[in-house]
Amino acid sequence: MKLIAYGKTDVGVERNKNEDYFFSDEDAGLFIVADGIGGHAAGEVASKMAVEVIRDYMKVSMTGKEQVTGERNPQLSEETNRVADGIRYANQSIYKASQSHAALHKMGTTVAAALITGNKLSIAHVGDSRVYLVREHELFPLTDDHSVVSEQLKQGLITKEEAKISHIGNVITRALGYEKTVDIDLNEFDIMEGDRIVLCTDGLTRMVPDDFILSTIISVDKPEEACTILIDTACANGGKDNVTVIVIYILHDGWVSKLKEYFR
Repeated sequence: MKLIAYGKTDVGVERNKNEDYFFSDEDAGLFIVADGIGGHAAGEVASKMAVEVIRDYMKVSMTGKEQVTGERNPQLSEETNRVADGIRYANQSIYKASQSHAALHKMGTTVAAALITGNKLSIAHVGDSRVYLVREHELFPLTDDHSVVSEQLKQGLITKEEAKISHIGNVITRALGYEKTVDIDLNEFDIMEGDRIVLCTDGLTRMVPDDFILSTIISVDKPEEACTILIDTACANGGKDNVTVIVIYILHDGWVSKLKEYFR
């Protein structure tokens, strides 16, 4: 399989600085978004630290020299377990920094990471940044928000309509850096030709409805253009937060796709 991807971030309309951070590497098949928390400079420090620690850990892990920071989940692949280890390292790094420097006290960050290895998609996330799969004109959320509103929805305390307008929509229940250890949601999926994957922070999902995300992804042929449309729409709808989007298109590197390109 072959893939093309593009990532983009924007400060939004109401914020003065961007505390989101992302990483996108087609060759490594690694994609990460993070949304910093903590105010002042702390949020942007935490998100940047998370992304860079995970990125560097995954690079070293390719050599087989990485250290294991938690128990392996035998039901998941080695690749998915490696992403989890990278996130554990990031959590430890952010927590230690927040305890050592007064200006960084209580900083934290969400994270959503995707690793594509062959036809396997590994997902790991903490917080309310999301990963979506678009397949055959349908949008499938691959992550569950770790937020108060999400818990209220699960317990039937509020409706989806009430969740959309909740004044505590940005209150999360889990983040990197808050504690010495962190619970990470892990999953993996088989992907196929034609699939499209979206990673994003809540600056997108709070401003842009799922049906618009879907229509954009299925109607636009270039990931860069899709990112721009989604971010511009989030800003036009209020841009209340920083917004970050990575869009990945899964192609086929065989003769079928080449034939399609020839007749396009």
